[in-house]
Formats: sequence, structure tokens, C-alpha cells
Amino acid sequence: MDYRQLCRFLGLLLLLVAVSMVGCLAYAVYDQEPEFAADRALGFSALLTAAAGGLLRWFGRGSSREILRREAIVIVGLGWTLSTLFGALPYVLSTPSLDPAAAIFESASGFTTTGASAIADVEAWPRGLLLWRATTQWLGGMGILVLFVAVLSMAGGGSKSLFRRESSGKLGEGFAARMRDTAIRLWQIYLGLSAVCLVGLLVLGMPVFDAVCHTFAIVSTGGFSTKNASIGFYRSPAIEWWIIVFMLLGAISFMLYAWLLARRWSKWKQDEETRFYLVLLGVVIAAVTASLLYTAQAPDFATAVRNAAFQVVSISTTTGFVTSDYDRWSDFARILIVAVMFIGGCAGSTAGGIKVSRLLVFFKNFHRQMIHIFRPTQIVPVRINGVPLADNYLAEVGFFLALVGFIVALGSLAVAVLEPGLDLISSFGAVIGTLFNAGPGLGAVGPMCTYAGLGAFTHLFLSLLMIMGRLEILAMLALFIPALWRRY
Repeated sequence: MDYRQLCRFLGLLLLLVAVSMVGCLAYAVYDQEPEFAADRALGFSALLTAAAGGLLRWFGRGSSREILRREAIVIVGLGWTLSTLFGALPYVLSTPSLDPAAAIFESASGFTTTGASAIADVEAWPRGLLLWRATTQWLGGMGILVLFVAVLSMAGGGSKSLFRRESSGKLGEGFAARMRDTAIRLWQIYLGLSAVCLVGLLVLGMPVFDAVCHTFAIVSTGGFSTKNASIGFYRSPAIEWWIIVFMLLGAISFMLYAWLLARRWSKWKQDEETRFYLVLLGVVIAAVTASLLYTAQAPDFATAVRNAAFQVVSISTTTGFVTSDYDRWSDFARILIVAVMFIGGCAGSTAGGIKVSRLLVFFKNFHRQMIHIFRPTQIVPVRINGVPLADNYLAEVGFFLALVGFIVALGSLAVAVLEPGLDLISSFGAVIGTLFNAGPGLGAVGPMCTYAGLGAFTHLFLSLLMIMGRLEILAMLALFIPALWRRY
């Protein structure tokens, strides 16, 4: 392990976080909310973060070797952890404030674009802090580490590993050889989607500050809102449909947009994951709409379609916005909501979950295994977009799905022990809401509730689950393997 290289990169990462705090500080000074002292909280936080970043940068001086795979893994895991810890400072130093564990939870929820909140009354907080809260989601959406690949072009031999582990990106077809150009293009697309989304919200009547914060949360599929009632506060079908469109755009692989700009139309036609995802959402929305009408939980067909579409898309993209309390819907509808929460969005998107591509691979491999029961000698390749997949990749997908199931079961048990007052459904909902970066869960942490009432150890444990989910588990677990830290 090259520790100087590690310090160099992590120091620059913290400097980026400090610069982001300064941007929010400028708005807090402009907004002039002296009773809250948001400017002092953001100012001290930026100073401490910049000092830590500068110190790490000093320890890493003289290191110019390319980042290799081992450093890439550590940078990803420690990068998100350090960003979470220093990103929590404004919540601790502000007025009102959060205790350290709850602040870490809020920061982790922002950077991992989970959208779960430990703030009971978000409307009582200063706008400078709410802007920082939204900014963490926007930075975490495409990935602050991918931003480094784009702007600093530091990642050499390990750039492919760093990019894939941080963004769940689809690499290949010439993109892997030009990682810096790819990262820049993805950030250009991200900025473009953000700008269009913002303009649309302003045109539809959302106030400027709310529109900026919600844009950051929509495109990143984060879900933090400036209102306690989330998007339901605005009572605007037009705003809801506009947000549905951009939540979907955020949950589709950004590499497809890059190919679209490169006029590679064939990529869109042959992408099985996106087609499967859209069909799946269409079926689930239709089923939930039918359930709402059958149980008389919607006054008319148009309202049922809108409520079903918004909540299914919001949860499946792991955004977490709410317009209605889906926890009061029928058991059938809630089961479908939980199912799409598990699945999440497409690989290479800002969404969480196990990813649609893995589900597609699982179904195709299941079909192959069923054929082998009757025809054991027949060769049945598993293909995605016409490309055959290696058996070791199929094994990795199976292992990942099994590992996710194990963590959900173990995590639910851990939350039940840490929070004896919670029922099993609420403990399960807290785990899947954080591990899959969806935000709201079920029961006491459902769509109309927050995580504010949980204890300090529970907040820290769920923060770890959020980071694990954002990094797809293995990159975070690798930090606890001693061999990773040995010197070369």
C-alpha cells in the first residue's frame, strides 16, 4: 500500500468538500439568517475540512505514481467515509443542531443519495444548511470520486477500477481506454439534466430555492426535500409528472446518454437492461393503480395512476420522495413497493438497489439451469446485449445476491436488538431503506416518518449500511481485510 498516494488523493477529496461548503456558506451569508448562525457553522466546518485536507495533502507530497487497484479500493471506501464524517460538521455546529451520531447519519444519507433523514422538522432549519444538505446529494449522485477522475485526471492504471467501483459504471467499447474523457462526458450530462430539471421546476411555479434543492435531489435520485411533506407539499400534478420523468432519467445508465451524444443509436436499441426496467416499472405501476382503485384509496383513475406512478418510480429509483403514504396501501401494493426497492435502478446510474442488470442476469442464469436439468450436456450461454457472460461473473452475481440477503437478515436482527421498541417490520424497513439507498422504509420509518427517533448506535449502524449500499458492499468490506493494507 502506498500511503503517500492515499493521503494525497484523500486530501484533495476533502479540499473539494471544503470548497462545496464555502459555496453554501456564500449563500448563507447572502440569505442573512442570523438567528440560526448557518454561516458560522458552514465557515468553521469548511475551515476544519480544508485544514484536514491540506494536512493529508502535505503527508502525500512527492507521490506521483499511478493509482493501482489496491489504492483505488481504499480510496473509494475511505473517501466516502471521510466525506461523511466531515460533511456532518455543519449539522453539529449549527443552530438547531444534531448530535454527532445523527449528524453522521444525515451526512451519510446525503452523500450516498439515500434521502433518509434524522431531522424531525426540516422546515425549522436554516436555508444555508438545507442547501448543504442538498449539495451533498448532488455531489454524491454522479460521484465525488468520479469528479476527481474527470477534473484532476489522477487515476492512471487504477482508473478503471476506481471508476467502476465508485459509479457502478458500464465500461467497455473504447470507454475504458479513455476514462478521463468518459468521466467528463458523464458530468456534462449530469449538469445538463440538472439544468433542464431546474428550469422546468421554475416554470411550473416552484420557488427558486426549493427548485434548486429539489433539482439536486431529483437528478441524483437522492430524495432530500425542503418540506416536511416532501413533494406532496406542492399539491401540483404537473410538478409530480415532471419529477417522475427526471427520476427515471437519473435511474438509467448515464453511459447510454454518452452513446446517444456520440450518435451510437444501436446501443439504445440493444440495451436489454433499460428495456427490462421500463417494462417492469410499467407492469408494477399498472398493478398498483389497480390496487388503489380496487381498495378505494384513490378518488379517480387519474389520481390513482399519478400516485402509483410517482411512488413506484420514486422508490424503484431509490429517490425516496413521497406524495402519499404508501405504508397505508394494501399489502399487495406494499409488497410490490418493497420488491422494486430491492431491485433499484440500472447499472451506471445514480440509483441504488441491487441493480436491474443483476436481476436480469439472475433470471437468464435461472433459465439456463432449468434447461440443464433436462439437457445436462447442452451449452446454453447467458448473454446480455448479445455479449456472452463468463461463468465467473455469473458466480459473482449469485454471491452478491446471497450476500445482500444475508446482510438484510443480519441487519434487521441488529436493529431489532438496538431498538427494542421497534417492531420487526420497522426494523426490516430501516435496513432495506438504508442498505438500498431508498430512504423511507416501512412502519416507524415509513414514508411519513423520519429516522429521528432512533438511538445513536442505530444511526451509526445504518450509516454504515448506507455507505455499503452506495459502494455495493464489497468495496467497503474489503477495508477490513488485513492483506489490503500491507505494503508492497
